[in-house]
Amino acid sequence: MELVKVTIDGKTVSVPNDYTVIEAAALAGIRVPQLCYHPELTKVGACRVCLVEIEGARALGAACVYPVSDGMVVHTNTPQIRETRKAVVELLLANHPQDCLMCQMNQNCELQKIAADLGVREVPYQGEKRNAEKDESNPSLVRDPNKCILCGRCIRACSEHQGLDVYGFINRGFKTLVGPAFGLGLGEVTCSLCGQCSTVCPTAAICEKDDTEKVFAALGDKEKYTIVQTAPATRVALGEALGLPAGEIVTGKMVAALRRLGFDKVFDTDFSADLTIMEEGNEFLHRVTTGGVLPMITSCSPGWINFIEMKYPDLLPHLSTAKSPQGMFGALTKTYWPETQSIPVEKIYSVSIMPCTAKKSECVRPQLQSNPGIPDVDAVLTTRELARMIKNAGIDFQNLPEEEYDSPLGASTGAAVIFGVTGGVMEAALRTVYAVLNDGKDIPGIIFEPVRGMEGIKEASVDVPINGQTVTVKLAVAHTLKNARVLMDKVRAGEADYHFIEVMACPGGCIGGGGQPTPVNKEIRAARTAAVYRDDEANVLRQSHKNPDIIALYDKWLGKPLGEKSHHLLHTHYNAQPREV
Repeated sequence: MELVKVTIDGKTVSVPNDYTVIEAAALAGIRVPQLCYHPELTKVGACRVCLVEIEGARALGAACVYPVSDGMVVHTNTPQIRETRKAVVELLLANHPQDCLMCQMNQNCELQKIAADLGVREVPYQGEKRNAEKDESNPSLVRDPNKCILCGRCIRACSEHQGLDVYGFINRGFKTLVGPAFGLGLGEVTCSLCGQCSTVCPTAAICEKDDTEKVFAALGDKEKYTIVQTAPATRVALGEALGLPAGEIVTGKMVAALRRLGFDKVFDTDFSADLTIMEEGNEFLHRVTTGGVLPMITSCSPGWINFIEMKYPDLLPHLSTAKSPQGMFGALTKTYWPETQSIPVEKIYSVSIMPCTAKKSECVRPQLQSNPGIPDVDAVLTTRELARMIKNAGIDFQNLPEEEYDSPLGASTGAAVIFGVTGGVMEAALRTVYAVLNDGKDIPGIIFEPVRGMEGIKEASVDVPINGQTVTVKLAVAHTLKNARVLMDKVRAGEADYHFIEVMACPGGCIGGGGQPTPVNKEIRAARTAAVYRDDEANVLRQSHKNPDIIALYDKWLGKPLGEKSHHLLHTHYNAQPREV
């Protein structure tokens, strides 16, 4: 790559010749304000907040799309630039609700921050304001078009990362909106509810549906017995929303905070991740040895499940019937727990802390009701919502002591925690399946490097003995729905010779979930991923079948993997979701 020299505010830097001015400025340690720009999305230069002065140019240029050239001299902080940026932001605010103190994104809104940085103290422009209806047509996300600044980030994220094209620009001029075609709600179109749009939205135009007050009410109800489970990826991201660096492992503090919020029992979704491996791993072995439908595809990611039900309903038989870890844990909280603790199931209020907005839609599926009419999971909170509850309760998170999960649904292995990253479910399954087929011998080195990493699609193979013969088991791992589509097209065309496929809807897997703290970028996802693997390595037990509480659960209550009881409680079915748009 050829390097060119660019001088920005008197500082000369050498940058690749394909950089834009905004990237060169970042390398020089100079932050240019930005709204439509996102480092992982196509650059469009729409908002004009990033205007800079280029010596020799006839007009101010948008730094996010202006290419560098050798010898270029740039000024990012002149009176003209400051006044121009301020005017742009004032015009945006003129058509924006002035309810910052009551907004879900208060103190985390990019528009609010830029306005404060630019010294905007009043909005001099008055006139007609946008008056569009909120979209609350689904259980996971809320769209408020009145808070949209038309940056287009959600359009590009949905298209470029997920390949769904749910959003687009509607109408023209002052009446322009961003939303699904024909004014339909997200619950009526082919939206997977993954929430990636909410992670890039600079304002509160797209947010998770807030269930914090519902959970606070349950915690305050003395008639309720409240149980909470925490997903693997939450422990490496929650700290970011509470003032800690990215990639900090805050498991013990999170447990302590949940107890201080008032939960009667604090359990770990990692326990049911180990349980998932027992069921899913044995299901895979059963399919391989009996001629079942292959490739078998993981079913942990609800955004992925929504996607395949909408786009590839003919491939539903390939899905593992194992419920997700959230689903399995929910089933235990409404069957095993009330039965063994002599608590009426009607009194139990089960909450999940998830990195995922689509988990909110998963918990309302009628298939996830072990007792007819009673949901296994009563409420799902994203990592962001939990952070807001901790702040609301005045809990000094950073100074909390480390506390342990409650027993017996709080013990887990390293195999469970790696569910939080792309390739983790596959690796966890291999650790157990390999040992089962090799008389208890572990896969060499325990870890399986070929399924790790951030490549969109990873392929690997492993030799295992099956029915007295060595069989090369072929594997594939995909993250983001755009990459999932590539694999599904191969399966549909009969061109995929894989035995087992893992799909996660979000970039990097659950560590990049739609309910995780923002902002998020590749560096933050890398920090969270590294933390997940550190957590795995620090665990004494790193294979699901060695979890003593899992062994005891089968011995004393479930019976055996794929047995009658486990099949009834821990497995499910899927339905096609027809959508016209």
